[in-house]
Amino acid sequence: MEIVANTLMLHKGRKIERVRKLRGWTQAELGEKLHITKQAVSKLEQSENVSDEKLKEIAEALGVTFEGLKEFNEERVLYNTNNFYENCGVTATNLSANIETVNNPLKETIEMFERQLEIVRSELIEVLKGRK
Repeated sequence: MEIVANTLMLHKGRKIERVRKLRGWTQAELGEKLHITKQAVSKLEQSENVSDEKLKEIAEALGVTFEGLKEFNEERVLYNTNNFYENCGVTATNLSANIETVNNPLKETIEMFERQLEIVRSELIEVLKGRK
């Protein structure tokens, strides 16, 4: 597990891929923002080294800071996210009290989870934008 974590710390292409996926974007969507093809994005994500100049351009396209992308670490994101939720006063009891689960059709339940996922993604992006 430690080897995998160290590889991600050094592999800039994988950092780009993880942030893109946190955004919920496809390679084609990121490619549109960078004015490159989906195949070029794939090649970037497979590259262990990406120049700082290119990384700045990608960070801007992803809507995060250069430092946030360069220093991206999933453990740090999870740590910040956990601390955010632990200190926000929201508990599982509070959440379950506000969610009607008995007569909720499947479609509405799926839509609710998708909205919650989008909120979490946007909060993670805010963490990457510089809130360390």
